[in-house]
Amino acid sequence: MHRHTLSEENYLKAIYRLSQKDKKITPTAIAADLHNNAASVVDMIRKLTDKHLIEYDKKNGVVLTADGLKHAVLIVRKHRLWEVFLLDKLGYHWDEIHEIAEDLEHISDADLADRLDKFLGFPKYDPHGDPIPQSDGKLPAIYSVTLADIEPGAKCRVAAVKDTSSAFLQYLVKLNIGIGTQIKLIEKITFDQSLIISINGAEKTTVSQKFGESLLIS
Repeated sequence: MHRHTLSEENYLKAIYRLSQKDKKITPTAIAADLHNNAASVVDMIRKLTDKHLIEYDKKNGVVLTADGLKHAVLIVRKHRLWEVFLLDKLGYHWDEIHEIAEDLEHISDADLADRLDKFLGFPKYDPHGDPIPQSDGKLPAIYSVTLADIEPGAKCRVAAVKDTSSAFLQYLVKLNIGIGTQIKLIEKITFDQSLIISINGAEKTTVSQKFGESLLIS
C-alpha cells in the first residue's frame, strides 16, 4: 500500500467516518468535520482524486474508491486498536486516549495492526464502544439506539458514546458510567425531556436530554 501524507490520511478517515452516517458526503461536510476552510478541502479533493483514492462529482458527492476505502479502514482500525492498548495496557484514562491514538494511527507498518489485534485478544470495540474493523474490513454491529430513545421503565447497558469530548467523558467518570454500565430509565420529564435514571441500581440521578442522546445503548 502506498504511503500517504498525514493530512491525506486524516481526510480519508473523515470521509469514511462521514460515510457511516450520510449517503452523500459534500465538501462542506468534510470541512465542518475537520474544521478546515472550503478552499483547503477542494484542494485535497483534487489531490485524492488524482491518486485514485476518491471519486467526486456534485450529484453523488465524495465517494471512496476501493483503494481509498482499504486505506481509510486501516487507519480507523489502527486508531481504535491503539485506544484499547492505551487504556488496557498502559493505564491511560478514558478521556486521554483519543488524542494519543490520533498520532499513533499514522505509524506505517504492514503487520502492525494485525499484531496489535492479536496481542489485545481481537477486541471488537474500542473503549468508546466504536466497532473495530477486522483485518478483512468487516465491522461488528454498530449501535444506534440512544438512552433518550427508550421508554421509562426500560433497562439497558451502555454500549458506546456518541460524544467523545473530554468534558463528556470526564462527566461519565464522575457518574461512574462506562461501557457495560447498567442504566434504568425511571422517568422522562415532559418540560425539558431531561431523564431520571438509576445507574447500576444506585440512587436516582437526573441528566439532560443531550446526555441521553450522547449515550448509545444495547
